[in-house]
Amino acid sequence: MRLRILASFALAFAAVFAATGATAQSWPDKPVHILVPAPAGSSLDVLARAIGDKLKDKFGQTVIVENKPAAGGTGATAEVARGPADGSVMLLGFNGPLATGPLINKVPYDVQKDLAPVIITSSQPNVLAVNANLPVTTVPELVAWAKANPGKLNFASVGNGSSSHLNAELLLSMAGVAGVHVPFNGSPPAVLATVQGETQMIFAVMQPLQAQVKAGKLRAIAVTTPKRFPLLPDLPAIAETYPGFEALAWNGLVVPAATPPAVVQKINAEVGAILRDPGIVKTMNGFGFDLIGGTPADFGALIRSEAERWTPVVKRLGIKVD
Repeated sequence: MRLRILASFALAFAAVFAATGATAQSWPDKPVHILVPAPAGSSLDVLARAIGDKLKDKFGQTVIVENKPAAGGTGATAEVARGPADGSVMLLGFNGPLATGPLINKVPYDVQKDLAPVIITSSQPNVLAVNANLPVTTVPELVAWAKANPGKLNFASVGNGSSSHLNAELLLSMAGVAGVHVPFNGSPPAVLATVQGETQMIFAVMQPLQAQVKAGKLRAIAVTTPKRFPLLPDLPAIAETYPGFEALAWNGLVVPAATPPAVVQKINAEVGAILRDPGIVKTMNGFGFDLIGGTPADFGALIRSEAERWTPVVKRLGIKVD
């Protein structure tokens, strides 16, 4: 009897393993949805569409990029957490909804329990940019202006709890000046607000800033890496003025937690190959993206370490949702 029971268990496990393997081999066997918790034209949107186009070309399967920037990206993240666990729905997430946003706001998902990391897609500094009419060209000049004009510094961010938000809070804290946070759903409206003078400064990745900087409507003055960023060598690091200042904007793909590991590995391998494609690398480098890749475990470790790193900062600064 015991041998028959063990044999039944063995057959059941073999059937599950075979089904999982078949699912991984056939992925994608239906349209793939990539949810982007940022608006069209944002850096996340550009990257998601580049990945989606390559996947579509390789597999001949429809890849639908859906922009869902509401609630600082937490709505799209929750939707993926509740989505089908078969690799057909994934999120190209970033610091905010995956690591730092939950530190300052209650979110309808548990990153560690409800989502499975797949791959880090890119990592890059935020760029500190100011309205071109502001009479500053350096971080010390910005701080001096803020001290000379109390109550007049408003800063835009791409959402509550985003690296864009926390970078500004950290800089103002280190500089000993105050500013009013004005959050937006994504970089395009946040950048536009700074161009129009509704806000005076913004931290964002270079891609959504690039055209406005070239047009002379914004002035890029620094980056958030500890040293100058090789893709933006003319911009000094904030750490040159405030030693110890360091922050990166990163993003990556996640899927529902119950997605079979073999499917996660298949997506990781296919997207990893895209991130190594010379044409994609050249195009994305031009936007200031540093494409990363790596294993699902690498991405999981990054999410956990970023949450741990920013927890004491959020507590010390008393950051709360506006």
